[in-house]
Amino acid sequence: MKGFLVLETGEIYQGCWNGGEDRAGEVVFNTSHSGYEEIATDPSYFSQIVVMTAPMQGNYGTEDSIWESRQIWIEGFVCLEVQNSKRDQAWRNRLAEHKIPLVSELDTRALVLRLRQQGTPWGALVQAETADEAGKKAQVLIEKKKQIDSDWVYFVSRPTQEPVPGENLVGPKIAVVDFGSKENILRELRSRSSEIKIFNSRSSPQEILDYNPDGIMLTNGPGDPASVKVAIGTVKELLGIKPIFGICMGNQILGLALGGKTYKLKFGHRGSNHPIKDSLLNKIYVTSQNHGYAVEESSLPPEVSVTHVNLNDGTVAGFYSEKKKCLGIQYHPESCPGPHEAQELFSYFIERMI
Repeated sequence: MKGFLVLETGEIYQGCWNGGEDRAGEVVFNTSHSGYEEIATDPSYFSQIVVMTAPMQGNYGTEDSIWESRQIWIEGFVCLEVQNSKRDQAWRNRLAEHKIPLVSELDTRALVLRLRQQGTPWGALVQAETADEAGKKAQVLIEKKKQIDSDWVYFVSRPTQEPVPGENLVGPKIAVVDFGSKENILRELRSRSSEIKIFNSRSSPQEILDYNPDGIMLTNGPGDPASVKVAIGTVKELLGIKPIFGICMGNQILGLALGGKTYKLKFGHRGSNHPIKDSLLNKIYVTSQNHGYAVEESSLPPEVSVTHVNLNDGTVAGFYSEKKKCLGIQYHPESCPGPHEAQELFSYFIERMI
């Protein structure tokens, strides 16, 4: 069956339809060679159609224990080739079960070049007989999808407070402000903490302070940080009172709370092979990343030092302020999928900031 990816700018790419239902979303690409299941269940991919640059997907099956959340968040999955044999159809079937469209045998090289050169547009995956029919169906889906509330974080944040026991009886209490947290952020915190409590993205400063945490974690999440409601003001009031560690979206919210600015990257950073220079740990290592925005270095106040740099394009990958008791990291030190060198930053937060 024919499947089409239609971009809002008019380009149409034809491939093979492997199940699911017609859907629209922001079209982005990921350069990871593995981790398709973690990517699909990462809430940071809310409202996005993911194009994988590695040619073969689904080749090692599925495993529920590695899910990064309680559901699949992507709006579609595009690849050159997907495992579809008598031996294993698990990933193809898993997406179909959740009605996520999967299109394979599509020219991903040409598509990714277009995304790199012109940026990430809205698009739709549709099943159709002709490109003309696909274009008409996609236009309706795209226009409808673009009407959703711009605070994507609120869609994926836990609606109520959720206590989670820790594994270190002498460890600190950590308040986690959930912007769309990956499970492995919580895992890293549990192993170092006596307990954690997860708070909704629109929680007030007083709600968090009433818990009396030793430190605060701001998690990853989807969308434009400037569109996130309540959280920027909440973090601004907490600065300097409790140590704060922000990851990805949490880093961007932290930057805005400090008085900085964020901006949209042309095509974002998504993959598990992005090099970082880390002056806190005094290392250069490869990281897992998934974001479309960054903090503008020149907008940060004097008491904030840029401590991490993305070596691909020189963008701010992290900052630290002793005065404000905060650390922001633009990538994913919890990895999964991806390298593990940056996990030491969790210990840095626990041991040196709290």
